[in-house]
This record gives sequence, structure tokens and C-alpha cells, in this order.
Amino acid sequence: QLQASGGGLVQAGDSLRLSCTASRRTTSNNAMGWFRQAPGKEREFVASIGWRGWHRAYADSVNGRFTISRDNAKSTVWLQMNSLKPEDTAVYYCAVARGSSTSSSPQEYHYWGRGTQVTVSS
Repeated sequence: QLQASGGGLVQAGDSLRLSCTASRRTTSNNAMGWFRQAPGKEREFVASIGWRGWHRAYADSVNGRFTISRDNAKSTVWLQMNSLKPEDTAVYYCAVARGSSTSSSPQEYHYWGRGTQVTVSS
């Protein structure tokens, strides 16, 4: 139901744009988010966007470098990642929230896509 794409291998300072497309039924009136998981670490929140796209939330580690956006007509959410750092290396997952408001808690999300690998070399 969720298909993420756009990952790859880049150098520090480069940019990547991740996209995630979902079936309309899974995203109507729902917030969406991006999480990531690095090897040996727990999954962590990256960004979230409310269902209208008006409200956004970011992890401190990516605030000012990453931008989340969505197009409900296309049932798609994007994560624009600029000024990438080696510590951004992880598998990135998109998810659909149970509610319409932004959330940083994985427990608030009930649909998860397959991850896409982002690797940033120094």
C-alpha cells in the first residue's frame, strides 16, 4: 500500500528527494511521516506532515535541512533532504498515521512502507 523510492548513495553535502505513494484510502485525512533506522539503532522519527499539509514537524537533527511535503491528489509525500551528512545514513520508511495531526511516535502510525536505503559517504 505504500511504495517509497528515491534512496541512493551520495556524498556529504549532496541532496536527495524521497517519495512515497500510497493508496488514497490509506491516506485520506491522515497525517504522514518519515522515519529512519540505522544499523544497530532503533527506528527514529524524521518528519511528519498533517493531512492538509499545513502543519509539519521535524526531528532536531534534520530541522533546517529536510523538508516534508505532500500532494493529497496524488496520495504522495516527499522528503527533500539537503546538506546530507554521513550520520543521515539509514533505511528510510514512510508511514501513514492513525490520525490527522503530526506525530513523532511510531505507535501513532499504522501503515508502513518498505524502506529505501540512503547512504551518505564522507
